[in-house]
Amino acid sequence: MPGLNLSTALVIFAKAPIPGHVKTRLCPPLTPDEAATLHGSFVLDTLERAKTAVGRLKLSMDRYLACAPSSSHVFFKIMEERQGVTLLDQVGDDLGARMHQAIGMMFSRGYRRTLLIGTDVPTVPLEHFKQALTLLDNYELVLGPAFDGGYYLIGLNRVAPELFADMPWSTDQVLRLTQDRAAQLGLKTALLQPWRDVDTLADLEALIEACAAETKKPKHERVFSDRTAGVLQTLAKRLRSRS
Repeated sequence: MPGLNLSTALVIFAKAPIPGHVKTRLCPPLTPDEAATLHGSFVLDTLERAKTAVGRLKLSMDRYLACAPSSSHVFFKIMEERQGVTLLDQVGDDLGARMHQAIGMMFSRGYRRTLLIGTDVPTVPLEHFKQALTLLDNYELVLGPAFDGGYYLIGLNRVAPELFADMPWSTDQVLRLTQDRAAQLGLKTALLQPWRDVDTLADLEALIEACAAETKKPKHERVFSDRTAGVLQTLAKRLRSRS
């Protein structure tokens, strides 16, 4: 039951895998249906990795899924039942407003620390969750830098609405401006290891290459889920046929 330990909330931000509404920067060369299938697999990856992190690393985190366009979408209802997450609606006019609203809700419920992560980093190491929680014992803000100049994870131990207002989301300025805002607010900030999220065709090609390299490893050492590996293999073949 969420809120029993009131220590840490992990909020996973996700869109329903609706063709034409997700991973649109990959279309073309992907079709809207292919992009939606890839996105849906990434959402499942993130949920599964978060659940594994809680169990394997013995992390005290309550898991929430912040849903768009609505938590009533059948995809999210299935995730609620199968993954044991608590559903929330994303509320706000832009990404920053929605993130601030979700994080503020967690602190209003009594949590001392809140982590928020997107679903574009299907290979993020489980240790990053643990590192973020450990860092929040000594820092007010933790950021997981993305290679594209944004961030894939943000962790806070206090409300800081200024970090989310008037931000040029989906640009390469987001991480730098967030760090600048944090400095102005006097927030002690720590960074996790940078990681690649998947927004562009170059990102997808890098992910396909990394997944192909993993097939040489023993199964227990592989990072990609069998589901996402299968999706990436199929997309790789289709992309080759379209080139």
